Amino acid sequence: MELRQLQVFVEVVERGSFSAAAEALGVTQPAVSQQVQSLERSLGGVLVDRSGRRATPTELGELVLRHAHRMLAVRDELEQALQAGSEELAGKLVVGASTGPGEHVLPGLLAGFKQLHPRVSVSLRVEATSVVIDRVIDREIELGVVGARSAHRSLVFEPFLRDRVILAVPPGHPFAGRRVSLAELRKAPLVVMQEGSGVRTVIEEELRRAGVRPRDLRVVMELGLQESAKSAVEAGHGVSFLSTTAVAKELALGVLATAEVEGIDPVRDFYSVRLHARRAGRLTEEFARWSRSRISPS
Repeated sequence: MELRQLQVFVEVVERGSFSAAAEALGVTQPAVSQQVQSLERSLGGVLVDRSGRRATPTELGELVLRHAHRMLAVRDELEQALQAGSEELAGKLVVGASTGPGEHVLPGLLAGFKQLHPRVSVSLRVEATSVVIDRVIDREIELGVVGARSAHRSLVFEPFLRDRVILAVPPGHPFAGRRVSLAELRKAPLVVMQEGSGVRTVIEEELRRAGVRPRDLRVVMELGLQESAKSAVEAGHGVSFLSTTAVAKELALGVLATAEVEGIDPVRDFYSVRLHARRAGRLTEEFARWSRSRISPS
C-alpha cells in the first residue's frame, strides 16, 4: 500500500468517477484504475462500487477512506514542516466553507493568496456548515469557515467576518423597504435553506428568542443553496432570509429588495474552525493571518 494509491482512491471517491479523478490528477483514466486495483489487491477487497453511475465506496472502502484522509493529512503536515525553514510557501491549501463565505468571500481571498504564493495550490470545498464541521473533526480538512458554531469540545472557533442576514423580497413586494411584524412574517410564503445551513440556524435561533417557532412559519420551499433561494425569490415564489454577502449584487442591480422584521436582529459571525488538538500547518496559519489582515470580523 502506497500513499499515492490512497491519494488516487480518495480522488475517485470524492469526485465520483475514475475519469474525473484522472483529470484532477493529470493522468490517464487507465492509470487511475490501475492504482485503485493495486490498492484493492494489497488490502484484500473491493474498495469502490463501480456498478452505478457514480463511483461510491464499499463498506471496506468507507473504512479505508477514513484512515486515508488521516494519513494524507499527516503527509501534508510533514511537507509543510519541512518547508517551514524556507521563505517561499509551497504545497496544497484546502479550505472548507459553508455557502455564504464559500461563494462570496473565500474565492477572492484564495485567489489573492495564490497570487502572492505561486507555488501554493488552493482548493475550496463548499458544503453545508454541518458538513464542513464534520470534515474538520474527521481531519479531512484542516481549516473551515462557517456561519454557525458547534458545541463540539474538540473544536476551536474564531470570528472571521461579520455578516447580517436580511429578509430578501421581490421588488414591488408589499414588504419591500418596510419593517414588518412577526405576525405578517408568519403569513408570508417563506423559502428556507436546508437544515444545517448557517443562515437557517441563525434565523431559527433568533426567531425562537422572539417567540416564533419554525413550525409557525408558512414554509413553501426548502432549498439547499442560497443561489437557489435567490432565484426562487426573484421568481416571486416567496421571501427568504439570506446573507447580505450573498445578495449584494442583486440588491445593487435592483432585482431584489429587502425588509426588516420587528423583534429580531439576525447578525452573525462567520467563524474559522479547526481542531483544538491539531496544530495548524504553516500554510493554514499564513492564509488565516493574511485573510484577517484584509477583512474585519466586526
